[in-house]
Amino acid sequence: MKSISDKGLTGLISAGELEQMAGKSVTIHGMVQRIRRLGWGAFIILRRHDGLLQCVMGNEGNEEILDKLEVEQSVEVTGTVKKAGIKDTSIHPDTVELHLESVRFISLPAELPPVDMTKKVLDLHIDTNLDLRPLSLRHPVERARLKIAESLASAFRNSLSGMGFTEIRTPKICSAGAEGGANIFMIKYFDREAFLAQSPQFYKQMGVGIFERVFEVGPVFRAEPHQTSRHINEYTSLDFEMGFISGFEEIMSVEIAILRDCMEALKKDCAYELEMLGADLPVIPADVPSITLEQAHLITSEISGKDTTGEPDLDPEEEKILCAYSQENWDSEFLFVTHFPTEKRPFYTMDDPEEPGTTLSFDLLLRGLEVTTGGQRIHDLNTQVEKMKAFGLDPEAFESYLQAHRYGLPPHGGLAIGLERLTARILGVDNIRLTTMFPRDVKRLTP
Repeated sequence: MKSISDKGLTGLISAGELEQMAGKSVTIHGMVQRIRRLGWGAFIILRRHDGLLQCVMGNEGNEEILDKLEVEQSVEVTGTVKKAGIKDTSIHPDTVELHLESVRFISLPAELPPVDMTKKVLDLHIDTNLDLRPLSLRHPVERARLKIAESLASAFRNSLSGMGFTEIRTPKICSAGAEGGANIFMIKYFDREAFLAQSPQFYKQMGVGIFERVFEVGPVFRAEPHQTSRHINEYTSLDFEMGFISGFEEIMSVEIAILRDCMEALKKDCAYELEMLGADLPVIPADVPSITLEQAHLITSEISGKDTTGEPDLDPEEEKILCAYSQENWDSEFLFVTHFPTEKRPFYTMDDPEEPGTTLSFDLLLRGLEVTTGGQRIHDLNTQVEKMKAFGLDPEAFESYLQAHRYGLPPHGGLAIGLERLTARILGVDNIRLTTMFPRDVKRLTP
């Protein structure tokens, strides 16, 4: 019989703890990120769970170790923590370094990396970067982007939990698509066909009748044959739905509160990553401006000279123009655009009774790109059935979804934020694939 202790529960020494341990001897593990050999010895940079640690080792008595040392080796090192002033922003902590007394080699790579991982910026073509993703993500810049995304998702959860929302987990194999249309992946499910979830929308609305306020962080799938820098076919959606609303503006207000919490969390938890990436967090003003789609088209038409009035949506160039206009005129990098036409929004979106043909819906734009879509939903059974028919849908095919309406729902609404898009906008990354661990697009199914 083996006896299992709680040794693995003691945790790791964090960068913050190391900064308080000057003069003490510590033993830590990590992977060799890079080595800078000099006449007297070497600087050895270790990749750890929360950053890169600078280690120093002299030649005397250590020649064999230094000769054997290569990048991507797993090692355990023992040494004394000493104060330092490190200017390299990729190093964390930057106020101390570890003067090594011993190195134990734990594992060795079968071969050296095919690209230079020691550069401060991994200067690779994006296809090469993505082909080598298990390796390229080890680079501090690439890794930092994922850390920002992780912190945003965590802050989203914490913010909504603090507002009385309940986290739910909805099926990703469904009998029907929430958004309709052709952009849905069909799969064989035993003896019948099924679909990968385009959205947790139906289940969020059902959840309103259960918990009143619900949210989910999870994958969604869109079978859109785009090959652009702003689309991927599997992404992480930050969703919430809330009941007993008096109008869709309440949803917009909750989103702003969430985003404020997210920005504060990034300041607190990701200062190292933000500095290394040279990222400026967007400032959320006291009042985020909101305009209708009709007003948006008038603004862009006047600026660009291209008449887009009457168009059912914003094109990418309009999104850029509107964000620049908002920044210049309202000092806000965020801009809500509301009242999209009925035919452009899903069948569960509530129409505006005061403006027929438009919906109580919105997009949120940030730094030239839409990052959120949301709005008020239909909660009355008969209204929902009639709108399904108007969209050419058979209500019987949505019977399980309509149970929520049949047995009563309060006025409600919600939204979805694309995590990768939001991360890309915050970091100024042009291609959202670089904010995704292993992206899926029309041409990419590996790694």
